[in-house]
Amino acid sequence: MNPTADFTHAPSRSRQLCPDNLSTNEGFSGTDGVGLQLANQDRSQAGLLILNADDWGGERRNTERILECVLRRTVSSASGMVFMEDSERAAAIARERGIDVGLHINFTTPFSAKNCPAQLADRQNEVAAHLLRHRHACAVFHPWLVRSFEYVLKCQLEEYHRLYGAEPQRLDGHHHMHLSANVVLAGLLPQRTVVRRNYSFASGQKSLPNRLYRRFVDGMLARRHSLVDFFFSLAPIEPPDRLQQIFSLARGHVVEVMAHPADVQEYEFLTGGEIVRWTENVAIGPSFALPRTPGLGAKPSNVH
Repeated sequence: MNPTADFTHAPSRSRQLCPDNLSTNEGFSGTDGVGLQLANQDRSQAGLLILNADDWGGERRNTERILECVLRRTVSSASGMVFMEDSERAAAIARERGIDVGLHINFTTPFSAKNCPAQLADRQNEVAAHLLRHRHACAVFHPWLVRSFEYVLKCQLEEYHRLYGAEPQRLDGHHHMHLSANVVLAGLLPQRTVVRRNYSFASGQKSLPNRLYRRFVDGMLARRHSLVDFFFSLAPIEPPDRLQQIFSLARGHVVEVMAHPADVQEYEFLTGGEIVRWTENVAIGPSFALPRTPGLGAKPSNVH
């Protein structure tokens, strides 16, 4: 069986990899089953499985569990939070050990670091009140919060630079709010970065309007950023055929799988040896593989 038969790629402009850069049931997103054409028909020349751990630096336990997974080589990279209680320590560990860490943009969870400016906390509260108002609020552009979104993101980009000594080349979002209308439509994410796309879903798993909206957002992202071919959540680990299908896609495509080692089941899966058996026929990337996108500038380099 062809594992890609029911899926479409992210509408990325390029599938060429830089060779040196090597939650529920979110399901799978491919040909959304509505006859939409890919923005680019090119495919990756080689497959790669990227296991990325979220919330690095959010809390000490998160950092420690992710670090253990990195040392076991069951996690490729991490997404780091700033202005959180363990952000400073986590950044120091990442720079010392050469861990590939992108920026995990946070619009919704209150900053817990002692050095968080009061104005930033207030602006984030304004943004969070809008985004958490109802489940579809992120899809609604709020004109009165334009400056607040800009300010909250700008502060996090600057803090990442202070902690890691470079600009982030890879961006995603806590609760995936980097895909909110106020961020995507305003083009707030720095161009020429790798940005996390929407979840991948199999045909029929979501409603037609839902699939069309997600594809529209991915198309907007692809104009300015590099995207992986497919994106999934590690959870739920059961049933087993779900992960088998995800991992099999990585034989010929770039697949990002989001992990949360703070979750007991995911932590045990990543550290108990089970993942080694499941991925014996596909390589787990030693870092986040960055697609090179022609027309968007020079190849970004990993930041440690």
